[in-house]
Amino acid sequence: MSEKPATVKCLVWDLDNTLWQGTLLEDDSVTLPDAVRELIVTLDSRGILQSVSSKNDYDLAWAKLEALGIAEYFVLPQIGWGPKSNAVRTIAERLKFAHSAIAFIDDQPAERAEVTFHLPDVRCYEADQLLTLAGLPEFSPETVTVDSRRRRQMYQAGFQREAEQAAFSGPDEEFLRSLKLEMTIGRATGEQLSRVEELTLRTSQMNATGVHYSDATLRGLLADPGHEVLVTTMADRFGPHGAVGVMLLETRPDVWNLKLLATSCRVVSFGAGAAILNWLIDEAAQAGTHLVADFRRTDRNRMMEIAYRFAGFTADPCACGAGLPEPGAPEIERLHLVPERREPHPTLTLTAPALAADHAAARA
Repeated sequence: MSEKPATVKCLVWDLDNTLWQGTLLEDDSVTLPDAVRELIVTLDSRGILQSVSSKNDYDLAWAKLEALGIAEYFVLPQIGWGPKSNAVRTIAERLKFAHSAIAFIDDQPAERAEVTFHLPDVRCYEADQLLTLAGLPEFSPETVTVDSRRRRQMYQAGFQREAEQAAFSGPDEEFLRSLKLEMTIGRATGEQLSRVEELTLRTSQMNATGVHYSDATLRGLLADPGHEVLVTTMADRFGPHGAVGVMLLETRPDVWNLKLLATSCRVVSFGAGAAILNWLIDEAAQAGTHLVADFRRTDRNRMMEIAYRFAGFTADPCACGAGLPEPGAPEIERLHLVPERREPHPTLTLTAPALAADHAAARA
């Protein structure tokens, strides 16, 4: 039985006689079939980004997309007269996607061949296949999370944010304050678990252990009063960042064991990891417990180790961890901290549960 192909993360559209019927420079009255409009909306709802690579006059083509009411669905449109492979490469680079995550659809065999020659990992489709795309496995993600459904809006907000940062001439901290960053830490809901599992799967720079927690395991932890499954979301004046972090915390009277901390690389520059640790350390200090953080070195997560060390965690042994169960994977070491009260993070507004008070009440 063959494996399901990797999911397409971005579909790049040709315009003339592919997305719309007709050639714009020959006849302004091109038409958009209802089935194509429906496909665009469907892919967007599945979290698949869409862009454009078209040999056309940019102003005319973009105005037509706006007139048809679909311009908002396309990120990073590349409309001009250069090779389409260059356009597709630019889109992939800006999105930070592997070429294998990109698909390209065009009615012209020569254009598809040109893209395939220069970008062999990009999947190319004929315009005649258009109405079948929604049913193909590579365009059908197994799970569509809350964040998936608004992925386009988050990317568009991100591009606006990047543009403003590039134009900003003051200190970085001043720019972060200008964003009006809001962080919310909350107990995970059942609806969020697919995103939580996704974050545990990522072996990124900001994953402390790389241990995968399945949906079933996470549901078990949600029901366990001795564990906290905490999700971090962020937003700013440009829009939501979505769910950007997860913490799995075992709480005991004398020690809290941070089994996993994982955050999205998208929010590293906003100090998300430091803000989360700052909050957790302050709560542990109020609760009068020690903190033990599980950490496994990988070839990518040096940044997470720095975050732990900067927060004050050390490899010094402490008797507080003697009663903890063995770590969930080999090569995991345990870092220790005796918490002290912390000041609020200086560049964001935080909303979070009162863990110390909640657990004190539960023990009373």
